[in-house]
Amino acid sequence: MKFLDHLEEWLIATLMAAATLITFFAVVHRYGSGIELLQPLLADIHTSWAQELTIYLFVWMAKFGAAYGVRTGIHVGVDVLINKLSDNNRAKFIVIGLLAGALFTGIVGTLGATFVWEIGHTEQTSADLEVPMWLVYLAVPCGSYLMCFRFLQVMVNFLKTGELPKHDHSHVEGMDDVAEDSNWFALDDNLHPHDVANKGGKQ
Repeated sequence: MKFLDHLEEWLIATLMAAATLITFFAVVHRYGSGIELLQPLLADIHTSWAQELTIYLFVWMAKFGAAYGVRTGIHVGVDVLINKLSDNNRAKFIVIGLLAGALFTGIVGTLGATFVWEIGHTEQTSADLEVPMWLVYLAVPCGSYLMCFRFLQVMVNFLKTGELPKHDHSHVEGMDDVAEDSNWFALDDNLHPHDVANKGGKQ
């Protein structure tokens, strides 16, 4: 699962970075074309495809991002009533909810796969990039099936350990080893910069 987790994260990061760079390039090109000095250099460069490609990259990123959200517990859940139930009943509703999520995403993935199969037998292409549309719509079954797998993975882990993935928005990765009472302004000699300033003033 480690390989799949890292692959999922790298795909999301790569797609997001690519979309950002393409959008940045298109904006710079648009404004640069208005500068007389740069017009000869930019005249032969066409960026009409940039918007379409950015949209497709964000579609793929969103589908994989949704699966990542299930794995890490980022998705918003309305659990006020469920948390008021006894532990036994609460566990049952959580399993039912996870199974419902897996069923829904599995159905969406199957419908998406059927649609991709049907459109793959046509010659339909995108307007600007002229890539086969089945390649664009492939994001639906891939992302949905991965999301379905994540729901089942979370459910199995919950049945084994009784724990659900929880995302702490206040947590900063890489800061686990820092003590909560650390003095960020402390110097090597255990003095605060304010103390050093006071000492200097007294002298």
